[in-house]
Amino acid sequence: MRSQQTSVTWPRLISAVKQDPLIEQKVEDILAQMSIEEKVGQMIQPEIRYVTPQDIKDFHIGSVLNGGGSVPNGNRFAKAEDWLAMADGFYHASMDDSDGKVVVPIIWGTDAVHGVGNLVGATLFPHNIALGAANNPELIKKIGEVTAREIAVTGLDWDFSPTVAVVRDDRWGRTYESYSEDPAIVRAYAGKMVEGLQGNAATDECLDQYHIIATAKHFLGDGGTVNGIDRGDNKDDEATLRDIHAAGYMSAIEAGVQTVMASFNSWHGERMHGHQYLLTEVLKNQMGFDGFVVGDWNGHGFIKGASVLDCPQAINAGLDMFMVPDPEWKTLFNNTVDQIKTGVIPISRADDAVRRILRVKLRAGLFEKGAPSTRPLAGKDELLGAPEHRAVARQAVRESLVLLKNKNNLLPLSPSLNILVAGDGADNISKQTGGWSITWQGTGNSMADFPEATTLLMGMTEAVERAGGKIQYSADGAFTEKPDVAIVVFGEDPYAEMQGDVQNLLYKPTNHSDRELLTKLKAAGIPVVSLFIAGRPLWINQELNHSDAFMVIWQPGTEGGGVADVIFKAADGKIQHDVKGRLTFSWPKRPDQGPLNIGDEHYDPLFPYGYGLGYGDLDTLGDDLPEEGIAVQETTNVLEVFNRRPMTPWHIELEGGKNDRAVMNGNIAQVSTLTATVVDREVQEDARRVVWNGTGTGLVALSTENRQVLIDYLNERGVLEFDIKVDKAPTADVILRIGCGPSCNSDLPITDKINAIANTGWRRLTVDLACFPDVGSNFGLVLPPEEFFHLVLEPFTLVTDGELDISFANIRLVKNAAAGRSIRIE
Repeated sequence: MRSQQTSVTWPRLISAVKQDPLIEQKVEDILAQMSIEEKVGQMIQPEIRYVTPQDIKDFHIGSVLNGGGSVPNGNRFAKAEDWLAMADGFYHASMDDSDGKVVVPIIWGTDAVHGVGNLVGATLFPHNIALGAANNPELIKKIGEVTAREIAVTGLDWDFSPTVAVVRDDRWGRTYESYSEDPAIVRAYAGKMVEGLQGNAATDECLDQYHIIATAKHFLGDGGTVNGIDRGDNKDDEATLRDIHAAGYMSAIEAGVQTVMASFNSWHGERMHGHQYLLTEVLKNQMGFDGFVVGDWNGHGFIKGASVLDCPQAINAGLDMFMVPDPEWKTLFNNTVDQIKTGVIPISRADDAVRRILRVKLRAGLFEKGAPSTRPLAGKDELLGAPEHRAVARQAVRESLVLLKNKNNLLPLSPSLNILVAGDGADNISKQTGGWSITWQGTGNSMADFPEATTLLMGMTEAVERAGGKIQYSADGAFTEKPDVAIVVFGEDPYAEMQGDVQNLLYKPTNHSDRELLTKLKAAGIPVVSLFIAGRPLWINQELNHSDAFMVIWQPGTEGGGVADVIFKAADGKIQHDVKGRLTFSWPKRPDQGPLNIGDEHYDPLFPYGYGLGYGDLDTLGDDLPEEGIAVQETTNVLEVFNRRPMTPWHIELEGGKNDRAVMNGNIAQVSTLTATVVDREVQEDARRVVWNGTGTGLVALSTENRQVLIDYLNERGVLEFDIKVDKAPTADVILRIGCGPSCNSDLPITDKINAIANTGWRRLTVDLACFPDVGSNFGLVLPPEEFFHLVLEPFTLVTDGELDISFANIRLVKNAAAGRSIRIE
């Protein structure tokens, strides 16, 4: 790729936030007074669970964050006053000059990606995929303004938003965070969201007390990874990276965005957190970005040769602030100080990073704004979910709805009818709000978490009863009096990154309850209106065939009444609001159309980009769409993972203690802490030998780039079975792991079993799958086996940080072989 990098010119952008000579001089004055330790403190961002005000003072910490679901004192019902109390504690610690050091106010960053999702009572907007369908840039600005005000109530300064990914493969679990597959829409929106959050850069409102700092994320190419794998590899050429994936950064930088977040993904195998060409040469030098670059949730730890707590590569590449939500962040602080003092990180690079951070803080007025609790909007609870804010969210819901089918102009409905409301999404606030809502994945929420919200059912009930109609509600579609029409609300359950990745675009391939409900109602002679909750286009031909009208309502957020505004006529029979939403993602004709984008050479969608019916438009869809899709294959009793060689789709992958990786394509593969070679057991080259050298953590895995659904093996008393020969006993603990992606691992200690069979020749280990514990990730995600067995990327991994010499063969999953949660040696 280096050769291509010299042939592509990136545009020089002109930020609406101009450099101020007075601010630049203040930056230099402060920088000149700072020790290396003080500078590094500005470059470290711990998570609020792992840092105290005393730490802020002692380590001169310049920033903190709260991750998804992370709240003051662990109380999900924390009020604005609780957030302010914590913010004040951090602020006063940062401004304490009793040690004679220079004081720099701290900045607190949060994820408010569709409203302030961590705060009970806040306004939550439809997710970005819905906002894209509205195609209304001025509405985006309004949403930014509302979000900034509600953040300011809590005293926080900085929002990790907007997401400006241009998603090109809808299998990615973050598709709903993207406005469109079309870079033009993303570019039109990104600058407007920045303007809403930060204020108009041409006026005095820019970064005033009513606005906050915005972040364009994730730089760069996160929406274009191979197979839509979260934190995967983008293999596009540089021109595509510029013209498609960088579109949102163009308008965001022009609007004056002050921070950019580096992405987890790689570009042609090189992690973005360590990509000097893209972070420094392209973003800073060619595009002219003069704010600072922040990392993403320990993302620097994925750089080859680095770790979460030791990563000069990221700073040297152009990262300015480590996001390090690790309890041991002080080790990173100390290592970074030492690396600057010894020249591993040039002092000029450290000064540049701190200069950028100070510039943003001065532009934001943090040196003058005072303690968070003293600011004009601090503690104004009445602004959280204020009527005028909810009105903006309700408008966004109305304008984002997309009508795919309307047989015989069934919609809009008269509200005076006898209406049955059914489906598990009608009265389900968790499903309605989606991911990044109170919790990271958005699961497990109830109306107690959204006290002012309007569910879809509540909105429909209010509209119908006001007009003298009748609502019957039954999730399973049961009724005592035959209704005039049924409204069925169903769709995806909430999810966020990692957990949301899918193999194909089948909608609930193993659960047909929604389709069966539609079929039952149609068989009863009842016209059916389907309202589909979704964070991405999915193959729903069967559901479309069994619906008279079909509307995609995305994940509408807290203002479910906006749906009722559109699907019902006014009491006088007139249309209240036409359907304005149009698809900004192409809708698949087949479930295997993961990458499906306007402009593709063989573009063949069911509904093209820009499709959407208005009321009265001619609907020619019919009820006979092909339903064959992809056959859900019955799983075999035995799934061979390794039999003389890795079986499709698996390959052998090594990872060393320096985050160095190698795929075993030949007779040998080697990384820093282990080596794998081909060996003979019964026939030539039918086994693999792996030797760990004891110099750090290392793992060997059978891995694939596409998630595998292996739930049948768990449900049907399955085991993981493999042959193993231990030629040297371990000097440290050994872990057997099933993995569902980076930081998503179910780890089972097997050290005692490995010791027991050392130097006894070839043996067989049989591990009941029920032995594997919940996944606990460094994102705070907990996944039980019944969930992560839908997401498997590595069905077999061995991990140790000591010395070990083993050979393995014949790895397989076998049904109906479990024996009461045990690990057996044969």
